[in-house]
Amino acid sequence: MTTLRHQYPLAMLCRVLEVSRSGYYAWQHRRPSTRAQENARLEVAIQAAHVRTRQTYGPERLQAELREDGFLAGVGRIKRLRKKLGLRCSQVRRFKTTTNSNHALPVADNRLAQTFTATRPNETWVTDITYVPTAEGWLYVAGIKDLYTCEVVGHAMEGRMTTELVSQALVMAVGAKRPQPGLIHHSDRGSQYCAQEYQDRLRQFGMTASMSRKGNCYDNAPMESFWGTLKNELVHHRRYETREQARREIAEYMDVFYNRQRRHSRLGNRSPAAFAQQWARQQPAA
Repeated sequence: MTTLRHQYPLAMLCRVLEVSRSGYYAWQHRRPSTRAQENARLEVAIQAAHVRTRQTYGPERLQAELREDGFLAGVGRIKRLRKKLGLRCSQVRRFKTTTNSNHALPVADNRLAQTFTATRPNETWVTDITYVPTAEGWLYVAGIKDLYTCEVVGHAMEGRMTTELVSQALVMAVGAKRPQPGLIHHSDRGSQYCAQEYQDRLRQFGMTASMSRKGNCYDNAPMESFWGTLKNELVHHRRYETREQARREIAEYMDVFYNRQRRHSRLGNRSPAAFAQQWARQQPAA
């Protein structure tokens, strides 16, 4: 309209648009509608939340994030504004397992049988190893996840995939959570987990070993899912020059973002830390 105004005299412009001179002036000085102003503010909030959540939230989780910021909006409205702004979540990429189950070491029974439920924190932990490429070579990451809270309770990272690597993750988890005897520790049949040294540690901590069937990734689906999330939301968007650089970023992702900030639909769109705190508050006083 501004371009037309400069091209034509006002009287001619009003005739072209079939409006009165007073109507034109009224339109020119009209404030945006309340809805338009609300959408403008919501767009800014959506963009900020998209960056803050590392471009990982879809409309449903984004709705909960915006609600805490004081913005109430339906999922459909958020979808429309995200589309208008050109915002999308990062795409999932495939990954593969790394542990070697071709060995003669003793294995434990599969006590979970793909029933991935728990009734309290520190009742069942699942664990696995993945790898991350760097210019210095592979960085192997061992992680332990609580099946009830979804929290990563322990992790370790080294340049070699050893029994010591998974032992470091276990010691970190036990030191942080101090679980009671009887916890189920579920892993695949990798030689690191079947090693006598590692099994002795499990018995020392009063844990019951459980292992997936050979070559069946679905038997450890929660941990496989976490690795997919880590790589989708962080690793695949980075090019690490050193193992130390990768180690710092991955530790920060797990300890800060995933455990304390990232909302999980399974937890009612709360973070693992918030979910665990709510559970603790609901327990009767000792």
